[in-house]
Amino acid sequence: MAPSPFLPALIDGWAAYQQHLIRALAPLSADQLALRPGPTLRSVGENARHLVRARASWFFHALGEGDDAIAAIADWEAPGAPLRTAAELVGGLETTWQLIASCLRRWDAATLAAPFERTWRGETYTLTRQWIIWHLLEHDLHHGGEISLTLGMHGLPGLAL
Repeated sequence: MAPSPFLPALIDGWAAYQQHLIRALAPLSADQLALRPGPTLRSVGENARHLVRARASWFFHALGEGDDAIAAIADWEAPGAPLRTAAELVGGLETTWQLIASCLRRWDAATLAAPFERTWRGETYTLTRQWIIWHLLEHDLHHGGEISLTLGMHGLPGLAL
């Protein structure tokens, strides 16, 4: 089955959003990454780490895609895991994006729609690759928005959309 004509537009749009994230995060100091919108909410760096970790975890654990570098990123939020520098966050964004884009170019519409089962926390779920892609895209947009808003609250440039 041929790839959907919508897929290249999706890949291009997500890649552009990825660059907005990178441009916003790359120049940040440790103090700026620690900025929060409120005392109980994630910091800029914690949101970025969470975003990158989710990508790696879904691709590695749910889809069986990726290598040791992806597996390591999938553990970025494990208990006791360190905070990440701006350079590490940017590297994680780039590494996970390379995997996402590679898979999206490789998968056809039938592959994206084919159901499969995965067990998580003792429960078995039926998933599709297209659901996981949508979930990660909405996840990126949600947490990227939090990053942008938090930076703006502290007088720093957010995502320049």
